[in-house]
Amino acid sequence: MTSLRPSTGRGRAIVATAFAFLVAMMGTTLPTPLYSIYSALLSFTPLTVTVLFAVYAIGVVGALMLFGRLSDDLGRRPVMMGSLALALLSAVLFLLPPSLPALVVARVVSGLAAGLMSGTGTAAILDLFPPERKAAAGTLAVAVNTGGLALGTVAAGVLATLAPFPLVIPFVVHLILCAVAFLGLAAWAPRSNRRGPLRVRAHRLHVPREIRPAFVRGVLAAGTGFAVTGVLTAVSAIFLARDLHLDSHALSGFVVFLAFAGMAVGQLIARGLRPGTSLVIGCLGLAAAAAALAGALALLALSFLLAAAIVLGVAAGLCLNAGIATTVEQVHPAHRGEVSSSFFAGLYAMLAVPAVGVGVLANLVGLREAGLAFSAVVGLLALAVAALEAAAARSRRR
Repeated sequence: MTSLRPSTGRGRAIVATAFAFLVAMMGTTLPTPLYSIYSALLSFTPLTVTVLFAVYAIGVVGALMLFGRLSDDLGRRPVMMGSLALALLSAVLFLLPPSLPALVVARVVSGLAAGLMSGTGTAAILDLFPPERKAAAGTLAVAVNTGGLALGTVAAGVLATLAPFPLVIPFVVHLILCAVAFLGLAAWAPRSNRRGPLRVRAHRLHVPREIRPAFVRGVLAAGTGFAVTGVLTAVSAIFLARDLHLDSHALSGFVVFLAFAGMAVGQLIARGLRPGTSLVIGCLGLAAAAAALAGALALLALSFLLAAAIVLGVAAGLCLNAGIATTVEQVHPAHRGEVSSSFFAGLYAMLAVPAVGVGVLANLVGLREAGLAFSAVVGLLALAVAALEAAAARSRRR
């Protein structure tokens, strides 16, 4: 599909692709530590904040479902450049005077950018590595994905705390990074060998029959981690400010940073384990993280919240690595973008729906009570997926 000069050319392509992936994902979490500012400025309720978070995920899923095969047809480079153009547009929209409609549109555009990049960036990195280094390629792909999410939260939190204009500076910085990443792709990313007229068409995503059982288990496991991360991302700033009376934007960004940084650590741990083992251990870790989150809400304890974020990140990283290893890495490169997009579409669907559910329930019974109910549900789901994977492993050994 692509042409690439060996050695130096390949190294530059990997750097440009990974940096573009990182920058695109940074933009999706930049608003996270700023939600408490928007909430105070525009009188948002927890439901409003979770809906803002969910429309981003809807944008991701929409892009993945409609254009998940686009990079298989057109090449990785033009789709990644399109993603960066949308990320840049999202940063511009966030710089407009704050209002709920403007924020909704900005979040949807940000979601579209992330949707295009999640599947395409993962497939592009896998394409750039030789077959014998697929494991390293998968680890790098998830590391830059989760690393970008982590950097977005901590960068926005620190800038909002230390720099003037907390609703402006983070997005100006991101705008500049998007421009640099776009130029890097233009200069170094491999070009597609595709010839003929450009036709952009939506396609229905398809998962090959032979990997469907593993695909379902992988999506449920990693999706449970995304669900907990989504709720943590959506409401942690409000919980810290309203219930713990801690107004530091850097702290709220740091809590989410711990979760996403933990995912990167989970990737490193998973490299030494079999995918099935990683999935089971990861699911057990997700159940423990849900219990710690429940403890934070019940006891109003920051230490429990920090512990929940760390355990959640590592466990979700284990599940994410196992899911990609048993699905995306097992298919032919011609279908890799499609399967990668299908995988992430499932994850982001599981990220959006619980966040909105918690927001609706919080309006009825309160944020803490809604969080406790959510923790119980995801803890049970994680244990159920661990049992399913253990049973599948026993079946394979027979």
